[in-house]
Amino acid sequence: MTTSQAREDGREADPGVLRSGRGTRPGPTTRVRVREVSGTSARDRRDDLATEEPLEIRIAAGGRTRTLAVTMRTPGADFELAAGFLAAEGIVHPDPRHTATSAAIASIAYCTDEDLPPEARYNTVTVRLDSPVLPDLPNMHRHFMTSSACGVCGTASLDALRARQAALPPTTPASFPPIPAEILYDLPRRLRKAQGIFGKTGGLHAAGLFTPDGSLLALREDVGRHNAVDKLIGWALLSGRLPLTSSVLMVSGRTSYEIMQKALAAGLPMVCGVSAPSSLAVALAHDFDLTLIGFLREERFNIYTAPDRVQLPSPG
Repeated sequence: MTTSQAREDGREADPGVLRSGRGTRPGPTTRVRVREVSGTSARDRRDDLATEEPLEIRIAAGGRTRTLAVTMRTPGADFELAAGFLAAEGIVHPDPRHTATSAAIASIAYCTDEDLPPEARYNTVTVRLDSPVLPDLPNMHRHFMTSSACGVCGTASLDALRARQAALPPTTPASFPPIPAEILYDLPRRLRKAQGIFGKTGGLHAAGLFTPDGSLLALREDVGRHNAVDKLIGWALLSGRLPLTSSVLMVSGRTSYEIMQKALAAGLPMVCGVSAPSSLAVALAHDFDLTLIGFLREERFNIYTAPDRVQLPSPG
C-alpha cells in the first residue's frame, strides 16, 4: 500500500494561520493575539490554539468515488485518521479475507484536484480501496457529518454491533499478563508527558497505546477523543500491527460507546480513561469481555468489567 501521492507523515507541522483563502496547509496549532487580564493588569500577547478544521473522508473503488464522512479534527496524522475510521467501521481490514464485506487499502492521498478550492485541498482525503466496487454504503450507519465531540454520533445500536462484530479471542497470562495496579496508576502521567501539542494549547484530547508493562507505543492528539483513537488505530493498521491484542488504550477524557466500539474493532482487551464511562460503554465492554477502567487518576480507579486482567495491589 502507498500513502504518498501527497505527503502526510503525522508529524507536527509549523503552526497554522487563521484561514485566509490562500490555501495554506493547516497545522495542529493556530496562533492568535489575546488580551490577558489578571487582577488589575492587562497585557497583549500571542497565544496558540488547537486548530479545528473539517476533514472530508472519501473512498474510491471501481472508478467511483464517494464521500463517507466529514469530521472536525486537529490537522496532523490525517491518513491515519481516515484509515482508522474505516477500520473501526469494518470497511477495511489488513487482511480482506477476514470478512466478506471488508477490503484492503490500496492508497491514501490528499485530494489536490484543481476543481477544489485551495483551502480544501489538505482537508480532503481519498482512500482508494483494493476492490472492484465500492462497499454497500446504504448499509453503513455513519454516512453523515460528525463533530469533534460527537459521542455516539448516530452509530448503530448495541444490538446491531453484536450482530456484526465477533467477540475478542480470550486473553491468557502469556498473551496479556494481568497488569499491576501500580503500572495503571502511572499511565495518566505518561500520557500527559507525551502530549506535545496539549502543552502548547491546553485544548486537546489524547489517546495512547501502552504495553502491559506500561511502555508507550504511540500517542495521538486531537480536539475529538474519537479522532485521537482513530489516528491510533490507523497507525496500527498502516504499520501492520492490528489486531492490538497485547495493548492497552488510555484516553484523556470520558469513555464513550464509540470509543469502546473502536477498541473492539482493533482487538484491544483493555481501555482506561481518566474520567467516567457511559452506561452504553460499560454494556459493550461487558458483552464483549473488554476490561474497562474509569476515573484512573491520583492512584485510584474503578474497574467496571473483566477485572481479571488487573493485578490488585497487596493489602498493607
